[in-house]
Amino acid sequence: MNNMFSKAAIWVVIGMVLFTVFKQFDGRTAGSSATAIPYSDFLDEVKAKRIREATIEDRVIVATTTDGKKIKSAITYLDRGLIGDLVNNGVKFDVKQPEEQSFLSQIFISWFPMLLLIGVWIFFMRQMQGGGKGGAFSFGKSKARMLDETQNSVTLADVAGCDEAKEEVGELVEFLRDPTRFQKLGGRIPRGVLMVGPPGTGKTLLARAIAGEAKVPFFTISGSDFVEMFVGVGASRVRDMFENAKKHSPCIIFIDEIDAVGRHRGAGMGGGNDEREQTLNQMLVEMDGFEPNSGVIVIAATNRADVLDKALLRPGRFDRQVIVGLPDIRGREQILNVHMRKVPISSDVKADILARGTPGFSGADLANLVNEAALFAARRNKRLVEMQDFEDAKDKIVMGPERKSAVMREEERRNTAYHESGHAVVAKLLPKADPVHKVTIMPRGFALGLTWQLPEHDRINMYKDKMLEEISILFGGRIAEEIFMHQMSTGASNDFERATKLARAMVTRYGMSETLGTMVYEDTDQDSYMGRMGAKTVSEATQQKVDLEIRNILDTQYALARKLLEENRDKVEMMTKSLLDWETIDADQINDIMEGREPRPPKEGLPVKNSPPSNPSDGVSPNATAPA
Repeated sequence: MNNMFSKAAIWVVIGMVLFTVFKQFDGRTAGSSATAIPYSDFLDEVKAKRIREATIEDRVIVATTTDGKKIKSAITYLDRGLIGDLVNNGVKFDVKQPEEQSFLSQIFISWFPMLLLIGVWIFFMRQMQGGGKGGAFSFGKSKARMLDETQNSVTLADVAGCDEAKEEVGELVEFLRDPTRFQKLGGRIPRGVLMVGPPGTGKTLLARAIAGEAKVPFFTISGSDFVEMFVGVGASRVRDMFENAKKHSPCIIFIDEIDAVGRHRGAGMGGGNDEREQTLNQMLVEMDGFEPNSGVIVIAATNRADVLDKALLRPGRFDRQVIVGLPDIRGREQILNVHMRKVPISSDVKADILARGTPGFSGADLANLVNEAALFAARRNKRLVEMQDFEDAKDKIVMGPERKSAVMREEERRNTAYHESGHAVVAKLLPKADPVHKVTIMPRGFALGLTWQLPEHDRINMYKDKMLEEISILFGGRIAEEIFMHQMSTGASNDFERATKLARAMVTRYGMSETLGTMVYEDTDQDSYMGRMGAKTVSEATQQKVDLEIRNILDTQYALARKLLEENRDKVEMMTKSLLDWETIDADQINDIMEGREPRPPKEGLPVKNSPPSNPSDGVSPNATAPA
């Protein structure tokens, strides 16, 4: 809103100046409507008594003839005989002195076009630089925003799920509170702390908590705020930021996404004149150069530590690297408890059960889970958020929103039901597969159906036998289509892609092939910056052996999955019938089917019977097995 008002004010000022200048010129061109004639003709008109009145101003004579016409004539000097001619021929005349303009107004009128051009240039340059305080003359000023201790109420008590990281940064709080305690023994405050971790794990929140706990000013800026179109602007902003920080020391500077400015030097086209590299060089000097930088701690966050310049990571600049990883089951429970304090929770909500059912969720994902559950409860006009709301929110986040409006033919529904039943039955029959949590043929997101497996424990390492079983589970969907529907569909394309990638990784990266042994057959260098791609590291003959071994793994696991489904046709048929009736079945119903019992009816609130749609759907997406 303020930006809109400022733009309007600029154009109003320009309009007023233009109006004033035009008025100035308007007064000088008052006689522009008169017909110009030579001075000799004007004298003839006077002597012929055809002039009624005249006005002499600034060596210009404007006259009115007896028939009412306007004429004018210019003289280079004042003709003394003209006055006598006018008097003798009965012409009424007046002599006006020209309006003398002030020196300043003359300067303004003559320089106005240049001033207007400069003003427009400044206006557009301000827009290109994102506006901001100071406009075009503050390109080199820091864009860091400062939060003092009164504006930052976040403390370490508000951070959960990363106990090791909190312990690592807890010492920084002690440094900031009482630096003399460590200086007595010769210790010095760390120059910088680099927080590394996947997106959404709480790196920014942890940095704010350090500043809030220590009660010191907190400067925050993004790495992209340093880089501009003009070379040297970023370096100037770095200098200005550190100068401001030193005035408020002890304090914390937090640079989010530092990889935007801290990438390896020498990779750009501009070399040493590159704007990003000059910015990085200035940051290196400010963190550890000739001038002491005591009392200022730089905390940076990134999820791409592998691309940062080595000079930035050395001791003396970023002295510590704090890993902020995905929370384990205990951390997820703590994070859920923190976010649940903000919403009214029903007594049936168990944070430990939700934590077990959300492996791989980051702190941001868990916050989104609580928010989505609250939205579900609000749509249902509830006063408290119940466990069912959390389950529905979890399904929406993991599997996507339900596409209840999707119209499918009965043959499509049946094929999808057999496909998902094939995944689920193979997963239940293999000994080391993760438990099947839910199977659905309700279209969600881009999938027509989903089989959701939940691990009993957080997964740290992958093992060969478990990876082989996952390949068999992925093949179960296509095999069920072949056995029971006697056809093949495109729904298994994603399954085949994932199975092939998994088998290839086992052979080329993990050394899990008895034939090819423990050797890496794939270049894992993924740096494609400036066109650098991983080079080929194996010969054609070796590549053929790799492809053959991958083919053997896939064929073996395909045969295993087919054998399991052939021997358990009754379970597949019963599960398919349940899916066609109810569209979604849970773990209890799946266990009933696998044990040969009639599956129990759906829980309260779920549909008992769904009438099959009659019209085909357009843009059908392939089936998919939900990630564990």
